[in-house]
Amino acid sequence: MKILILSITILFSLNIFAQKNCEYDINVTDSIGTYKSTKEELVYERYFGNNKISVFFSLINAEGLPSLNLQMIQKNTEFISAKCIDKNSKIYLQLANGKIVTLLGMDQESCGNYIRNENENVRILSGYFLFMKDSFQELKNSPISIMRIKFSGETEDYIIKSELISELNQKTYYPENYFINNLKCIE
Repeated sequence: MKILILSITILFSLNIFAQKNCEYDINVTDSIGTYKSTKEELVYERYFGNNKISVFFSLINAEGLPSLNLQMIQKNTEFISAKCIDKNSKIYLQLANGKIVTLLGMDQESCGNYIRNENENVRILSGYFLFMKDSFQELKNSPISIMRIKFSGETEDYIIKSELISELNQKTYYPENYFINNLKCIE
């Protein structure tokens, strides 16, 4: 009986500590090369009155070059001013261990797409950011606490939660551990 209880306890604890499997949106290897992209995951959400903001991350490895795809969706009944991402844009991630990791904007400008929906304005912005040489190990070992995005004309801070229950789809996300759980998928 003791062996049975011990076996069940060990199996249960292995499931708890097992890492999340990689989920890819795209995983292609052909004569041109290799391209992997993880599924988008919600890392920030704020609904306040008529203003709704959602920020999604996905990781990409294109021919051995790892990058982060950021997608920001803003909704409001009033006009939404454009935020732009260019080669001077950066994402600063403050980690729980106090260190700051910087991701650099790629050399392409994007001010997003503006859509007028029945009674709501929607702006969708996407941008790609490159990891700096030594940032991978830091991101694998420490959770994120704050994200600062330097757009081409302004800078905004986002508090990253340990657990986020989306108001949009009622799913639970763990944004502070996004890189800890997903960087292995693009190495």
